[in-house]
Amino acid sequence: QVQLVESGGGLVQAGGSLRLSCAASERTFSNYNMGWFRQAPGKEREFVAAISRSGLGTTYADSVKGRFTISRDNAMMTVYLQMNSLKPEDTAVYYCAADRRARVYTDLGYNYWGQGTQVTVSS
Repeated sequence: QVQLVESGGGLVQAGGSLRLSCAASERTFSNYNMGWFRQAPGKEREFVAAISRSGLGTTYADSVKGRFTISRDNAMMTVYLQMNSLKPEDTAVYYCAADRRARVYTDLGYNYWGQGTQVTVSS
């Protein structure tokens, strides 16, 4: 069982930046592809970004491409999401997730999920 704890959310003005962190409890963290998802009020949870086990492969939703960067530190068992040029439409609860599947996926089929951290972008 992998436990994931997100941190770094908060309130920021449009155009600002935040860096989210997700710490994992599992020492085999490097065995998992990792993803960030978000859910805005009244909307379905959606994919934001994902990173492969090694960190060499990344993929992003079109809505965040060029503004967000996902990275990981396997020694620290942590995955990050650097969010720049934030927009009010980025307001959501952000979740990190761990996936045992062989490839990097953008669906909701990840095995483990964190509790989420709120990001609010004011206009």
